[in-house]
Amino acid sequence: MSNVRRLPGPIADLWDWQRLGLCRGRDSAQFFHPDGERGSARNRREAKAKTMCGTCPVRAECAAHALAVREPYGVWGGFSESERLRLLAVGWEDLADRHGRVDLVRLEARLGRPHKSAVPAQRQAPAA
Repeated sequence: MSNVRRLPGPIADLWDWQRLGLCRGRDSAQFFHPDGERGSARNRREAKAKTMCGTCPVRAECAAHALAVREPYGVWGGFSESERLRLLAVGWEDLADRHGRVDLVRLEARLGRPHKSAVPAQRQAPAA
């Protein structure tokens, strides 16, 4: 369950980002697993959700919100439940700004996954 004491107060500006999310008005089943979902079915659903999150204009706000309130369920800001638990364990607060956003590139680096905009390393040609 979410820790509601950690939720921001009822100031509209703090929540305004939610109306700009690509997920707004969509079926929430894409972002939240049904009871008993495991394995490849869960991985496929999470991958679809993360793909949508990847192009969302408020992804940084969404990820910061989910981490700040310790959201226990679903994909938020492109991060699964287990990924958020890992980020909570290693720390993420130093990557947040005063506007309620988080540095996504550095957040993903803490998980050991490359940011989608990262350029893959070039392979070195074998020595002649």
